[in-house]
Amino acid sequence: MQQHLTDKNIALDLVRVTEAAALAAARFIGRGDKDSVDAAAVDAMRIAFQGIHVRGTVVIGEGEKDNAPMLFNGEKVGFGDGLEVDVAVDPIDGTSCAAFGRPNALAAAGIAAKGSMFNPGHSYYCEKIAVGKEAANVIDLDAPVKDNILNVAKALGKNVRELNVFVLDKPRHAKLIQDVRLAGARVMLHQEGDIAAAIMAIDPRSQIDMLIGIGGTPEAVVSACAIKGTGGQMLTRLAPKTENERAAIIADGIDLKLIRGVDDLITSDQCYFAVTGVTEGELLEGVRYKGEYALTSSLTSRGRTGTRRYIQAWHDRAKLSKMSTVVY
Repeated sequence: MQQHLTDKNIALDLVRVTEAAALAAARFIGRGDKDSVDAAAVDAMRIAFQGIHVRGTVVIGEGEKDNAPMLFNGEKVGFGDGLEVDVAVDPIDGTSCAAFGRPNALAAAGIAAKGSMFNPGHSYYCEKIAVGKEAANVIDLDAPVKDNILNVAKALGKNVRELNVFVLDKPRHAKLIQDVRLAGARVMLHQEGDIAAAIMAIDPRSQIDMLIGIGGTPEAVVSACAIKGTGGQMLTRLAPKTENERAAIIADGIDLKLIRGVDDLITSDQCYFAVTGVTEGELLEGVRYKGEYALTSSLTSRGRTGTRRYIQAWHDRAKLSKMSTVVY
């Protein structure tokens, strides 16, 4: 009898996909070669997906905006049987972090019931605010930064001076950084890590209370898979960087002004998420080596139940190499 999506926690299969991508990419940590990091992760992820009993279609692929190797949008993944699902992948969130040995590089993937995943078309950037369950109902993309900061601090029962706000360290965020500091909160700057930031904002183990700024639209959809079911919230609005991007989004028939939350990005609670650390990070440990073993640290979540699992695995590289074409 075919097992229904509601009966099986596909996240426990999906974590093998992110583990494979992380293990493959880890061979290139610190070598300064972004293309090799991305190519290794993509190839490993493609191969590992073949072992999952779904008929998946990639809705969120990786690499089009920066010409990196990619699991392209529309590509079919999975074993080819079972239920039809939408797939969102980010083989490496933080490619430069991995290439240059900086923290918080991750391999991430999400699956949701077919037709339930927002397809951003040619949108690559969006405004974002992400918070955990306690502050889910007090954020507003149209409100001043100070108001959001004060409301989140109040909802969390924190002094605003103790509020940690994750912001990507980009020139576009100069005023945002100033506004957060003027509101009294702490700015935690990171060069990359859209997905890590969103998860840390809703993870009770993390010191990050909030994510604010403009980041990747594909990464927002991947992050929504992780947030779904936790009670946390992420508000987004498309923010094209160029007139060409704006025109392409309009041609796709997508509303530029609409604010989309987690339930708009992933409309079904039948969704699953997995992420594995590549380099050391605040969310997850990176890939480590002990003799013939490689150690990975991962997180999985399931939208319907809200269950999150933190998984540490020891991988015998010699045995894996006999079973797979992936180089570990």
